[in-house]
Amino acid sequence: MMKHQNRILISKSATIVQALIQLSQIQNLSRLILFVQGDNGEVIGSITDGDIRRSIIKDRDLNKKVVEVCNQSFVYKESSDSSFYDLEVYRKEDIKVLPLLNEKKELVEIIDLDKVQARLPLECMIMAGGRGKRLSPLTDTIPKPMLLLGDIPIIERNINRLIKFGIKKIFISLKYLGKQIEFYFGDGSEKGIDIEYIWENEPLGTAGALKLVSKFDSDHILLMNSDLLTDVDFESLYLKMLNERADMAVATTEYKVEIPYAILNTDGNQVNSFKEKPTFRYQSNAGIYVLKKSLIDLIPSNTFYDITDLMEQLISNGGKLVYDQIIGYWIDIGMPADYEQAKELIKHIK
Repeated sequence: MMKHQNRILISKSATIVQALIQLSQIQNLSRLILFVQGDNGEVIGSITDGDIRRSIIKDRDLNKKVVEVCNQSFVYKESSDSSFYDLEVYRKEDIKVLPLLNEKKELVEIIDLDKVQARLPLECMIMAGGRGKRLSPLTDTIPKPMLLLGDIPIIERNINRLIKFGIKKIFISLKYLGKQIEFYFGDGSEKGIDIEYIWENEPLGTAGALKLVSKFDSDHILLMNSDLLTDVDFESLYLKMLNERADMAVATTEYKVEIPYAILNTDGNQVNSFKEKPTFRYQSNAGIYVLKKSLIDLIPSNTFYDITDLMEQLISNGGKLVYDQIIGYWIDIGMPADYEQAKELIKHIK
């Protein structure tokens, strides 16, 4: 249970005055709400400051028990780590805080729908072991993922976005100056997540480190580069894979090529047609993937192996690979010019 969850639980025998005091101490939630516990710790209702105000106006009894005032028809969801929750259903009902209860109706988790965009049943691996030579001398003493964008490191921006999509277990593959990353994030508990570090003794490419994880608990894995500035919609990528019944989905960006001349369509020396200054559009790999956990079995152990190798193998085996285009912004911070562009863009992002 997350730290602040204990503060939003209140006994059914508490008075509404006690509830008001407890409500006043709630922080970092989009709605002032408490969940009322029965004798065995089960949640039996919810109570808000509005519920209390209406009760006081009605009979002015400050010693009334919260069980008499609470909403026992409150909306909740049964908790499951392996299930996808469509949170838009609850947003349409103007629900701000959604409690997740276990089979005993005990509170397991709360979802703040103003702060969490989705709750994806995914574990993630962030690839953060590269040297970043092209950004030298900036990366001579600092690993590239720890370069600042605004006031926080690049990798932290990506972790914060993963948290926004409800991802709570993150593996980070490390090699070059990785201790700095491990020291900065620790076990992830300060962010309410669980971080595990995977150390590469030798470079293993963009997919090889997946083989070093002893156990993934989710059926699908999100894999991404650490040096991206993007507002990618992880939910869209995940649902594209599910809806298309694919084995893997890759996020893409549109790459446009403009030809400043007329292009001839020829047959031998004969010109059959031509296009004046055509523009060609391609889908480019954005370094973010969702894949079935079973695909890890195809990755060789202790061998340099890129995710593109896995994509090629998947296609040759008759598997299904789909893409989902990023509609917003995306910058791969590999060169000094990219880093400067990202630093300028971040000034305009809330």
